[in-house]
Amino acid sequence: MIQRFDLYLITLLSLLCWSASPVRAADQPNFIFMLSDDQGWNGLSVPMHPDVAGSKGDIFHTPNLEKLAAQGMRFSSAYAPASVCSPTRISLQTGKSPAQLHWTKAAPAVQGRKLIEPRLIKDLSKDEVTIGELLKRAGYATAHYGKWHISGGGPGAHGYDEHDGDTGNENAFKFTDPNPVDIFGMAERAAKFMEKSKRENKPFYIQLSWNALHAAELANQAALAKYEKLATSNSKQAAIAAITEDLDSGVGKVLEAVEHLGLSENTYIIYMSDNGSGGGGRRGGLSGGKGSVWEGGIRVPLIVRGPKVTANSWCHVPVVGYDLLPTLCALAGVHAKELPRDIEGGDITSLLHNSGEGVVKRQREELVFHFPHYQSDDGPHSSIRVGNLKLIHFYEDDRVALFDLAKDIGERNDLAQQMPKDAQEMKGRLDQYLTAINAQLPTPNPNFDPSQPVAPRKGGKNGKQGTDKK
Repeated sequence: MIQRFDLYLITLLSLLCWSASPVRAADQPNFIFMLSDDQGWNGLSVPMHPDVAGSKGDIFHTPNLEKLAAQGMRFSSAYAPASVCSPTRISLQTGKSPAQLHWTKAAPAVQGRKLIEPRLIKDLSKDEVTIGELLKRAGYATAHYGKWHISGGGPGAHGYDEHDGDTGNENAFKFTDPNPVDIFGMAERAAKFMEKSKRENKPFYIQLSWNALHAAELANQAALAKYEKLATSNSKQAAIAAITEDLDSGVGKVLEAVEHLGLSENTYIIYMSDNGSGGGGRRGGLSGGKGSVWEGGIRVPLIVRGPKVTANSWCHVPVVGYDLLPTLCALAGVHAKELPRDIEGGDITSLLHNSGEGVVKRQREELVFHFPHYQSDDGPHSSIRVGNLKLIHFYEDDRVALFDLAKDIGERNDLAQQMPKDAQEMKGRLDQYLTAINAQLPTPNPNFDPSQPVAPRKGGKNGKQGTDKK
């Protein structure tokens, strides 16, 4: 009798242990996250808004991304965490904003200006928990290929089984035709990792941080020749269009591998850019560019295909890159209690599985983009979006601008004087947020001499001009 009871108890405990795991390995989906570099909201031949003609580029040809969009969901109000690359990349890994992480700029500080830029922590700390580590704990095989650019010992020190090392922008210049900026090499390594993971019966997370659009001049010669013949393009435009088409071909190779291995039904594929890169133009496009928190600097293409995602669907709910960490963890069966308490992203699964409808629950309702640096003509500035209202605060003269993005996606009609109460409330919420996360702010320069020449700025021009310097 005692032996039977012991056997019953052991069996019961085994069943309880098994049921405590929210998702079995066989049920866990695969994830492929593709991140392009410096690709604007209108940098594809895929429209990123159904009602904005300027939401796709005239010169670009991206048929594989057109196919992905037709099979999945497009997000018309998707944002990169930052308007420059490294802050976005560390944010994507941790689910926290660049402002909280104290890494808000990629380039060195500019000297001799009216304000002093804050010092940055340009190193992914071992104390931060990454999406690679979280998914690896949940039984995933993990890989990171391409541009890392956030130090910290490289991907291998932060949860990735396979990777290309602690790489940066320099990696783009090592590869030329027929493998420009390692596009096709990365796609091949990803395919092999998928095959290996399938053979070992493990779910996988692969991040492809494409080097493109860097080193656009190294695009395949056939692509360069094609775009140089177009009368509407100059040499720089031709190179960007050529490397964009090469990148799209690399995306196609990844999609082919997923299909060939029979993984389509259980694999989420996410495509986005690390920052905006303009998106202005004569057809009502976005203002600003890289290095600015106008829409052209932060709004990016985002396409998601996967289980329960309605084909050719749209989502107009604002989302941000650091939402991906809690989302993928939720889909993988990682309990919310296992996530770091101070992540700022919210789970967007409800949007993916409900035809783009729903609400994203984050710690804070507002989305804030903090750039206390000199890179665009606007100098240090921050923005906050709540609903359709967006406010930009410019630190040099303490000026604010207010826009209704539902009616004015190009941010050309400043409502701050017409809606002073809204502007004041938004500015207060921005200040409260920055204080709550201990964000770094620019400080007055006691040695500033306005009569002295200063170095030219790089990056996006001010929002009214709606252009961008690459």
